[in-house]
Amino acid sequence: MLITCEHGGNTIPVRYAPLFHGTQKLLKSHRGHDIGALNLARYLARHLRAPLHYSTVSRLLVDLNRSPHHRQLFSSQTRVLDPASRTAVLARYYSPYRGAVEKRIVQMIARGRSVVHVSAHSFTPVFDSKTRMADIGLLYDPARRGERLFCTRFQDALSDFAPTLRVRRNYPYKGTADGFTTYLRKIFSGTHYAGIELEVNQRFFLDAKPAWGGIRLNILRALTTIFG
Repeated sequence: MLITCEHGGNTIPVRYAPLFHGTQKLLKSHRGHDIGALNLARYLARHLRAPLHYSTVSRLLVDLNRSPHHRQLFSSQTRVLDPASRTAVLARYYSPYRGAVEKRIVQMIARGRSVVHVSAHSFTPVFDSKTRMADIGLLYDPARRGERLFCTRFQDALSDFAPTLRVRRNYPYKGTADGFTTYLRKIFSGTHYAGIELEVNQRFFLDAKPAWGGIRLNILRALTTIFG
């Protein structure tokens, strides 16, 4: 297993801080980072003894989970940068991160291992005035048999450990939408690679420590069951 967290923090490098003057509230919100995602990723990596790649640079500088051509690669704050400056951001923060993850997968496959890549994310409970009707979302490509079977087992295991959790597949986003796992599927076959985005409702992290501890533990138990 490989664990990553593309939206692990809301740090803005000093060089680009003037672009974000007066945006502290924005940076602290779900738009600035995936609240609780890095905490979850570190917890899972530690207990599963899995390699972890993460970034704490805000997605509002550059979104590591978007393709280079995607219109949301840069935020409204950074789209004002000239082409050379945007290229510099990609060279410093985007390409090294994605390249390191891709290299890790190549190394794992070279050792004869099939790679299950769990990308830790979180989603805001309410978006566009609509309440999201899930506690956990499992995003994957239904056309990839390995991903489909893995998510079925994951969902079943979560149901066994926590029957009241609302676990949905390809919600609140489609697993085939633009993202890092979508790119990696183009590089690695379904025989060698399964890319799963694990989305957790931020309300568990924001509401109370017992609730967050419980959902982390149940996710860990479910994954341990699958890999045990």
